[in-house]
Amino acid sequence: MNYRILGKTGLRVSEIGLGGEWLERHSEAEVKQVVDHCRECGINILDCWMSEPNVRTNIGKALAGHREKWYIQGHIGSTWQNGQYVRTRELPAVKAAFEDLLTRLQTDYIDLGMIHFVDEPAEFHNVMEGDFFRYVKQLKAEGRIRHIGLSTHNPAVGKLAAEHGEIEMFLFSVNPAFDMLPATENIDDYFADTYDEALGGIAPERAELYRLCEQNQVGITVMKGYAGGRLFSAERSPFGVAMTPVQCIHYALTRPAVASIMVGYDTTEHVDAAVAYETASPEEKDYASILAKAPRHGYYGQCTYCGHCAPCPAGIDIAMVNKLHDLAAMQEKVPDTLKAHYRQLSANADACIGCRSCESRCPFGVKIADRMAETKAVFQ
Repeated sequence: MNYRILGKTGLRVSEIGLGGEWLERHSEAEVKQVVDHCRECGINILDCWMSEPNVRTNIGKALAGHREKWYIQGHIGSTWQNGQYVRTRELPAVKAAFEDLLTRLQTDYIDLGMIHFVDEPAEFHNVMEGDFFRYVKQLKAEGRIRHIGLSTHNPAVGKLAAEHGEIEMFLFSVNPAFDMLPATENIDDYFADTYDEALGGIAPERAELYRLCEQNQVGITVMKGYAGGRLFSAERSPFGVAMTPVQCIHYALTRPAVASIMVGYDTTEHVDAAVAYETASPEEKDYASILAKAPRHGYYGQCTYCGHCAPCPAGIDIAMVNKLHDLAAMQEKVPDTLKAHYRQLSANADACIGCRSCESRCPFGVKIADRMAETKAVFQ
């Protein structure tokens, strides 16, 4: 298992994680089997947003004796009322649900205290400027949560979180289908039967969000990496082609600032299908060729940092140079830290000899040599 640093939290998390939602439909023994197998595979981060009591208890029993091996994303504002899940900002219910989470998970702290499900900018401001956030900060001051996070599907909210200063990471929906969609306050838009085929490439606000998070060292953990399984079916995929779990995982993990993808598992076989990413060949990870050959891919001309351009005869890590170029393009003045990162590369855009051999390998028709010239000028 490979591990990545989750933004400014400093936590070293497995790049494949455990999303707990699917465990709601399983028995105590089945939950333990999946959790144990995840741990044996090197997975060390899990997301528990669910308020349903039984699944919390079952996860807690599965973690017993191994709590120190896990980083828990526990959600604040996900409550269980009258036998059903309710998202709320009412503090009495919020506090009771958080205490229940600690009790059922058999722990006295949560590593990543997640402000649960904020999908509207107006709600973000209400949450962050009121008693709810004061309570979250109190939990951190008391050591009952170690870091403050947030979950959202809306890149507009993600941007507010990335710029806030006290949000250290967030849980965000990332996959090649959702990346084509503009910001929305309605999560159902992401799961529509069809998308507008006129949409072209990664929505600018989502590309900007990834770069902003990397720039501000705000880590991202990923939800909905498979788009609810939709991407596994050519009939249901907006691209008209089927992808594999490994390809979906690779797409998510090549986005800037992404540290881990939370995958839902029903069985140990599902765990193995995700962990297969760690030993997969470049051909098995290759999402770019699949999307480029799809009848409705919409990514032409945009660098997705897929790495197909390699190898460069001058030794340039073209994907990394393109990421730094995109980060710099967001600034009126290129930060010194970004310049230092660029100059520390073993070879940067200055080394480009203009042979354009990389362009013949790019699935999306990116004019790489031109971008190298632009990058050279930006970092002069």
